[in-house]
Amino acid sequence: MAALSDARELATLLAGLRAQRLAEVLHARGVSAQVGWRDCFDAAEGLLEPASIDAALRQLPRVALQGVDAAASSAADPGVRDRLEAAALLRADGTALGAVTDRVHAARAAHPEAFEAVATAEPAGGDAVAAAQAAERAADTVRAVTDLVARAADDPVNVTGTGAITAVDRRRLVDGHLVESPAELDDLVALAADARLLALVDRQWRQTTVGAAWLRGTIADRWAALATGWVAALPGPLRTDGGGYPPPTQWPHAAPLDETWQALAATLWRQAVRAGLYAADGTEPAWTAPLRTGATPDQAALTTLLPAEIDRIYLQADLTAIAPGPLRSPLDLRLQTMATRESRAQASTYRFTADTIAAAVAGGEDAASLRTFLAGLSLTGIPQPLDYLIAEATARHGSVQVATDAATGRTRVTSSDPQLLRTIAVDQSLHAIGLTEDGDALVSRVGRDAVFFTLADARYPVVARDAAGRAEPLRRRRDPVPVPADEAAAALLPVAERLLAHSADDADAAWLVRELEQAVRTRGEITVTVRMPDGTERDFTMEATGLGGGRLRGLDRAADIERTLPVSGIVRVRPR
Repeated sequence: MAALSDARELATLLAGLRAQRLAEVLHARGVSAQVGWRDCFDAAEGLLEPASIDAALRQLPRVALQGVDAAASSAADPGVRDRLEAAALLRADGTALGAVTDRVHAARAAHPEAFEAVATAEPAGGDAVAAAQAAERAADTVRAVTDLVARAADDPVNVTGTGAITAVDRRRLVDGHLVESPAELDDLVALAADARLLALVDRQWRQTTVGAAWLRGTIADRWAALATGWVAALPGPLRTDGGGYPPPTQWPHAAPLDETWQALAATLWRQAVRAGLYAADGTEPAWTAPLRTGATPDQAALTTLLPAEIDRIYLQADLTAIAPGPLRSPLDLRLQTMATRESRAQASTYRFTADTIAAAVAGGEDAASLRTFLAGLSLTGIPQPLDYLIAEATARHGSVQVATDAATGRTRVTSSDPQLLRTIAVDQSLHAIGLTEDGDALVSRVGRDAVFFTLADARYPVVARDAAGRAEPLRRRRDPVPVPADEAAAALLPVAERLLAHSADDADAAWLVRELEQAVRTRGEITVTVRMPDGTERDFTMEATGLGGGRLRGLDRAADIERTLPVSGIVRVRPR
């Protein structure tokens, strides 16, 4: 009956929580939103199952394991006690529940090293060379995440059912020189997600409203957002009471019972180095030190090692542009809509082609807007070859027109150049939109916008027309998505509300029935206190054999008779 005592105390604690807090406890214990528990008694019994307790212990940091490592241990440290209470492992007085103590002893017997203290060493400060290298990596990472978040507005990153980025998107982003390797892509997406710049919606990493605003910040501000987001998303074993994290030398040892922890710790370290939080040699730059204590990063220390952002470039006669330093983010992003960036470094190179200018025009630019933007950006004016390229691309634009036929509802593709239309008709890359000849036009059952983007991707000078025949610029850009709430905890809120609603009934009576049911299942010998009709109480010691119809049946061995007692008259049950 000791286990029942544990379960009753835990059920009472759970029933006293608010629904939101109970949902957080269930989330911390890894409870599924599809769990079939009816009330807090069910929840307490489920949370005290050995497998559930073991799973909770695996998520605890070493210091919390030490805090609960005894049958009557009391978590004196407030931070440790808070962690253990959040995982529903303690009694109201702060001591470990009996079932928890049993599993801790079993874990200690199997893994004694997990309960031993490890040496603490503060990270060393690096020299000027290491700091400069970390600052350069920080800047490179910010620029790469900027590209990723910006592109996600038009072209989200797709994932498989397991959450991994699809092979097609990995190849596309690596071939497009956005990233150098799949591992780098995973780190960049993780950093962007931690900072809430990207959100996973319908198996796509989409740009969020936070991400859209982030793109306009300075490089130092964008780095600070990545750094603080990364810290905020650290798993529980790496969270300290003040909102910081322990020295990196402790990371591999933080969750000693979790067999997967070493791989996760290695991934987090790789991300930290990639983000410029640490140098590759393990030293800690000045801008990172405040983060470990829960404070904001020292942007000024990083900024002194970063080249100043610029707002001017050199346009050259060979149709290239050179930015002699990091270009301000809004300017860089717009320039990339009309030119291909060939290198991504502190000094970047961009190349204009007929295709890139045509793509910009298809996206809503015209000759005037292109010339105005480039003239304001260039230190050398607009070279004649680039001006000719703009004139030619804008003149060709619109020679292919896409509109919806009002009579049939089909999409019609027309052109003033019959030869160009014939080329489109036999272009195998356009097979998906099913173009067929219809007099001097091509028609498709596919919608106008899809046909437009397919032709634009194939580099045809296409323009969309509305119902009145006017040119209508089309953009793939989708509105940024709101930053989602913590879906896992939110999904458990209805579960918590259900548990509390059913536990709000006569809890004592419900628990009494549970104790009797447990005694019947185990054929345990119990002492039952019954209130008699005259108000007095009488004890009966019996082996419980059955429960039903509002009556308890049991064998009274002392009197050698079978007794039947009304459950409504039973006021207490205790083990023999």
